[in-house]
Amino acid sequence: MPPRVTIVDVAARAGVAISSVSSALNNRPGVSDDTRKRILEAAEDLGFVPSLRGRSLSAKRAFAVGLVVHRDPYVLESDPFFGSFIGGIETVLDPRGYALILQMGSERVETLDRYRSLAANRRVDGVFLNELGVDDPRIPLVQELGLPAVGVNAGPAFPLPAVRQDHGRGIAELVDHFVTLGHRRFAHVSGPHEFIHGHQRRRAWGDALAAAGMEPGVVVEGDFTYEGGVSAADRVFGGGSREARPVHPTAVFCSNDLSAIGFMARASELGFRVPEDVSVAGYDGIELGTYVRPALTTIRTNPRLIGREAARMLLDAIDACPEGTRRIPDVDVDPAHLLVRSSTGPAPLQD
Repeated sequence: MPPRVTIVDVAARAGVAISSVSSALNNRPGVSDDTRKRILEAAEDLGFVPSLRGRSLSAKRAFAVGLVVHRDPYVLESDPFFGSFIGGIETVLDPRGYALILQMGSERVETLDRYRSLAANRRVDGVFLNELGVDDPRIPLVQELGLPAVGVNAGPAFPLPAVRQDHGRGIAELVDHFVTLGHRRFAHVSGPHEFIHGHQRRRAWGDALAAAGMEPGVVVEGDFTYEGGVSAADRVFGGGSREARPVHPTAVFCSNDLSAIGFMARASELGFRVPEDVSVAGYDGIELGTYVRPALTTIRTNPRLIGREAARMLLDAIDACPEGTRRIPDVDVDPAHLLVRSSTGPAPLQD
């Protein structure tokens, strides 16, 4: 293996001091444009790859950001939303030479300890706050720790920079779709009560039904998993078959696609045909929804775009952190929108 090219080699090739190479490679002032160009050309000719350790010491940064997922590890295995979200983050981090540190914390205390450890050991320069909860203790914690942070789909009074995608438009489109198909009996499988985005989707669903002059119908709490959708179907249909439940909700909106797929599977086991007896729609627009039968009607989001914007904002917040005077503006990406497939259809006749 050939010896590793160092900053000393670059300085010798360019005929400058080591300090000048450091300034040029880290885009700091103190060298002329001609000298900077000569240094960069020398580094490229030699195939110089900056040492992350040396870069971190020089810039006093970790060149890493953190994402602590406050859910059961099974979520990352089963929900493609997270893969797309992380993929969007990486499109921004990699060109900037940053790494993503991903950790899991299924219990609240464990999750908070993860943030404390990341900050205490200076392993990250900032963090993402996703799946925000009501009165989320992570918010005052990262402020206390002095960690730059960006929230994902935060509430309106969120005190830190946030990227948001509006739930309301897509859900209103779904309600209009159901009503146009003749549905008058509705059910909603919500997200867990502690998550803000679960509240947001439930409220948008209720508001859209009220605007259409419809009753809110049945609401059961789910947990964003396939199994949660299965359990929700039992509660919506009272555990009974189609013959035992001649009058039942005919249009069901689940707060995410995984729970909608589980709901459809259990409804079929109970004898309810989708969409002939009950129309089912989800939220997220994961690719898996195109492969189930019937293909899932959903409200499509853009987790890759959300991840990309969140990463861009977080790096901007990190750059602004030393001054502490520049507030990174919030970003609203294009709203989620309805994608109609074959799991929704005309309302059946009911007694």
